[in-house]
Amino acid sequence: MAAEEDLGTSLAAVLAPALGDAVTVEGLRRLSGGASRETWAFRARPAEGPTVPLILQRERPGGARTGSGMASEAALLRAAADQGVPVPEVLVTDADPAGEALGRPFMVVRHVEGETIPRKLLRDEEFAEARPVLARQLGEVLARIHRIPTDAVPGLEEQDQVVQFRELLDGFGQPHPAFELGFRWLEAHRPPSTATAVVHGDFRTGNFIVGPEGLRAVLDWEIAHLGDPMEDLGWLCTKAWRFGSPHPVGGFGPFEELFAAYEEHAGTPVDPQVVRWWQTLGTLKWGIMCIIQAATHLSGAVRSVELAAIGRRVCEQEHDLLLLLEEG
Repeated sequence: MAAEEDLGTSLAAVLAPALGDAVTVEGLRRLSGGASRETWAFRARPAEGPTVPLILQRERPGGARTGSGMASEAALLRAAADQGVPVPEVLVTDADPAGEALGRPFMVVRHVEGETIPRKLLRDEEFAEARPVLARQLGEVLARIHRIPTDAVPGLEEQDQVVQFRELLDGFGQPHPAFELGFRWLEAHRPPSTATAVVHGDFRTGNFIVGPEGLRAVLDWEIAHLGDPMEDLGWLCTKAWRFGSPHPVGGFGPFEELFAAYEEHAGTPVDPQVVRWWQTLGTLKWGIMCIIQAATHLSGAVRSVELAAIGRRVCEQEHDLLLLLEEG
């Protein structure tokens, strides 16, 4: 309890420039989150005006502070908002003058009401009207993301992901014949790059806030980079992010609706075979990420039932990858 009180005091200090010196923090509660970050919900009460619901994301203890902390991600959110991408509004980051009060890289954004849990989004009656429109909404939003100027945020890099994940898998020294076949297929069928754009990198069901009317915000920009924009379309259509639904676009709709909306708003054609290549890479990538998650737990670096459970899904990705290769 004392730790939460200290965090509340520190939050009030970092929010003072944005909301006023007399701001107080109420209702601080820890939310579930990933292995690299803490997520907290709270309310900030200024001396004047209404209470503001906010979200804090902060690096976990022991995380390495980069030169820009979370300031680059915050800059990317602001650049995305400039292109009409629905994102939470950034109030303050560790790069701001009072940011050192929290001690670790962090970002505070306005709370966006809605749901993120895939099971609810794909099954609950509350979202019955949202599901038929989401594939088109996601296509439009991806087109807007890919219009973000590539120089809008310094530090975004481009990397050959086939090479990157080949090296990661080799580092574990584990035999995974299905992944070896996947790497060979990807190298043999690599398409030319369609363009170089800002790529979200984790654009999928689970990273969207959705209301009964449809998409409200895109979350989790921490692995954004420069690359081929078709990467985002392929990742969204990877089977793992359908969560049991038969619909290929994040579990919500057909390829045709995603592609048509993207083409309409981006002004560039979508080659389904190029998206399929990125979908195949996405399946292989997620399989290797599952290995990494398991190793993080088993090594003791972060003891987590969630990480252990994700590690058990490696075989699912091997199965899905073999099906994709057979179709190809």
